[in-house]
Amino acid sequence: MEAARSALAQACDAPFEIVLVDNDPEGSALAPLRGLDDPRIVVCHEPRAGVANARNAGLRAARGELIAFLDDDEIAPSTWLSELVRVQVAEKADVVFGPVRTKLSEPPRDHRAYFEAFFARDPGHAEGPIDRFYGCGCSLIRRAALPNAEPFSATRNEIGGEDDLLFQAMSAAGARFAWAPGAWVWETPEPSRVTLSYTLRRAFAYGQGPATQAWSAHKRDYPAIGFWMAVGLAQTLVFGGLAAGSYLGKTRRRAIAYRRFVEGVGKLLWFPVIKPRFYGAARLPKAQRLKTAG
Repeated sequence: MEAARSALAQACDAPFEIVLVDNDPEGSALAPLRGLDDPRIVVCHEPRAGVANARNAGLRAARGELIAFLDDDEIAPSTWLSELVRVQVAEKADVVFGPVRTKLSEPPRDHRAYFEAFFARDPGHAEGPIDRFYGCGCSLIRRAALPNAEPFSATRNEIGGEDDLLFQAMSAAGARFAWAPGAWVWETPEPSRVTLSYTLRRAFAYGQGPATQAWSAHKRDYPAIGFWMAVGLAQTLVFGGLAAGSYLGKTRRRAIAYRRFVEGVGKLLWFPVIKPRFYGAARLPKAQRLKTAG
């Protein structure tokens, strides 16, 4: 609800609407979302669980030419949308990305700096064109640049990376990406995610990213896959030793060594059949998964 309220508070000169997608098969969020009672709000229900399904549902319901994405655990300052639009207009960009800052609701007992860095995104780009892409959360996309009406692949509903797949295809088609340092948001991860076990699973998936992108390219890039696996082997050997030493010594920065080691393993074991599942049916209770499948 905080994400929705922050969207309503945007100080943007241009008119805008807010599309809120309930992706619970039971529609548990429909009543609270409709309770916001603002004419700018459009509430839709996508009962097919999955991050790609939810994003595509939002696109179908949206009527604008420019589509800004704000994840449900993000909170946007009042100038967020206007900054995204300003940079898009100035750069004639197809996609604009902004920084993400971490706000932990419950300070963890250990590794606070690690968790704050893990959930953040700020590569330090200057405002203007960039030659790489980031995740869909905290971004703005020009609808006309999308390849089709439902551009997020349902094959990524549970494992994520549907945005990477889209932006990879857009990049290959010549899309222009830009960075808006003033269009930042707060990331407020659920306390259940502020754990080493969760973040290391995500780190493994992040490590899989480069080779997965090479595999998913229009023409599979086998040399790139080989390169990233070699990088992964070196990273696994170097940080495996550091991680072991850090664990035994209980050093304060041991979580960083764990992450680098696990990312290296992910580069080695990037194969499509080895994908952690974070979204969609994977997050539903077992009874609900069976009911949905039936």
